[in-house]
Amino acid sequence: MKHLKGTLAGHNIRVMFWIQFFGAISFLAPVLTLFYTERGLSSSEILIVLMFWSGAVLLGEVPTGVFADRFGAKISFLTGTFLKIISILLLLVAYEPWVFFLYSFINGFSVTFFSGADEALIYESLKESGHENQMDRAMGNIQSAGFISMIFAVLFGAYFAKDLQNDQFILLILMGVAFYLIELILVFQVIEPKKLTSYRENPFTQVRNGVEVIKQAPQLLMMFLNVTLVFISAGAVYGYFDQPLMTNAGLPVFMIGVMYACASVMGYVSSNSIGWLTSRYSRKLLMNVTGFLAVGGLLLSALFEESLLMILGAFFILRFVRAIRYPIYTQLSNDLIPSQVRATTISLLSIVDSLLDLVVFGILSTVALSGYSNVLLGCAMIALIGTLLPIQKVKREVFVPENTKQLI
Repeated sequence: MKHLKGTLAGHNIRVMFWIQFFGAISFLAPVLTLFYTERGLSSSEILIVLMFWSGAVLLGEVPTGVFADRFGAKISFLTGTFLKIISILLLLVAYEPWVFFLYSFINGFSVTFFSGADEALIYESLKESGHENQMDRAMGNIQSAGFISMIFAVLFGAYFAKDLQNDQFILLILMGVAFYLIELILVFQVIEPKKLTSYRENPFTQVRNGVEVIKQAPQLLMMFLNVTLVFISAGAVYGYFDQPLMTNAGLPVFMIGVMYACASVMGYVSSNSIGWLTSRYSRKLLMNVTGFLAVGGLLLSALFEESLLMILGAFFILRFVRAIRYPIYTQLSNDLIPSQVRATTISLLSIVDSLLDLVVFGILSTVALSGYSNVLLGCAMIALIGTLLPIQKVKREVFVPENTKQLI
């Protein structure tokens, strides 16, 4: 985004790009589910690990959203990164289910310090620079950093841990921690926009105002449900079963890294093409098309789980969907949210996401006992429900409590 060079938005987008680059690295990612099973977790226990993550997000979203609105994105990011490092270190000694549950809870809680705060930082930086209509492009650019770093991480991780030995897993964990320490240092380079540093309202007032924003813009909640139901099924759940699906269909373990790397290349290109896509097609159309693609990918995985070609095809479809939908949603949603309670409002919406996570993971943890195909069929149904929720035309004006009007 060369036209933003020299602006606050340009600086923060660049810094967040590198924070995402180092923060998204996970050498364990291409073998994470296999790591869980090697350490003794069943498929149901893996879903319970996800439930602890979602439970932590549920408990942490509002307090950390208020924390970010009151103390700024930089302090919030530092806290979240520190907790993430602690959670990853727990994996070194995780051999019992309860340690994995504790790891997942702390890791989920760490994410809430970024949730909402990152969007608020970028949107307000763009707004201060006069380019708030480029939120989806900015978030796509930042998101693409994670795809770049993961290309190398997954190739190395899958190849190095191809024998699934414990010492291999430990080295991958320690390498990840080293990169997160670099992320921690980079956070100090973030510069707070004026709007993010000037608001210090009472926390209860912030929450009340955030609820009022959602009540006055019901299309915001509808968009969020559309996005989150598709993501839970096509991202969170599927992401924990794609590895055994590929290996059961005949793919060698070391080739999982190659598939992840190819998906990262595709994700990088897709993320950086969002501006091109939204200039030619409406955001509503893109959201609907990618939603139905997610449903199709999940159905292919469920119905043709023994066909490696079908499994890989579905894998790439679902990775493309994940790369496209979130940045577009950030533009649509942030156009509706007032500056002073942006992180809090996004966190309130994330509570809904966490509640849905717990419900979906709880149901699917019982279905998982009968095999992966039934889990994926359930995911396809959930994604279809989300896709069918209407995305209405965004209103450009939102009223804030205390009779003050915020023009977006």
